[in-house]
Amino acid sequence: MTKIFISLVTTTLLAFSLAAVAQDADPVRAGTTAEKATAAGADEARSRQDFRAIDQEVQTLKKEVLDLNRDLFLLEEELLFPANSQVAFFVSLDVGEYFNLDSVNIKIDGKEVANYLYTAREADALMRGGVHRVHMANLKTGEHELVAVFVGKGPNVRDYRRGATMTFDKGIGAKYVELEITDSVKKQQPEFAIKEWE
Repeated sequence: MTKIFISLVTTTLLAFSLAAVAQDADPVRAGTTAEKATAAGADEARSRQDFRAIDQEVQTLKKEVLDLNRDLFLLEEELLFPANSQVAFFVSLDVGEYFNLDSVNIKIDGKEVANYLYTAREADALMRGGVHRVHMANLKTGEHELVAVFVGKGPNVRDYRRGATMTFDKGIGAKYVELEITDSVKKQQPEFAIKEWE
């Protein structure tokens, strides 16, 4: 009986001891959790600041790269197409009621220099007043023959292929030539013209 009593007292004391240890541990654990949460919040704030700083640096670098790319493009154009031998060809489309442009083919002095196929988006941009630089070249001074062939859908949605020819004189300095597609309301047909910009 004494052994049972001692065993019971020991078990009870052990249970009280464990309860006391658990109670003492809870405030420590709670304090540690609070400290960890505060530290985690501070780390997160620092991480956000670091991320913002890195993002700003990346945006600055992107802008510098774009500026450098633009400068290099302009320098490349100046080197490849000096102003005294440069000729640029542009395509424009007025109204576009009688002609839907598909492609343009350009020949200079019998040699094909450009063949451009337009997407629906590009053709729409031309109809809304846009101008497309279809080709740029270096030409010697003197007389040159330009042949432009336009392919697309004409009146009544029929396949349409028309050409325009022009002889132009290349002097000293840059020259700009416009391949113009206009609607002739009188004829109800598209008209194709080549003109030089002054």
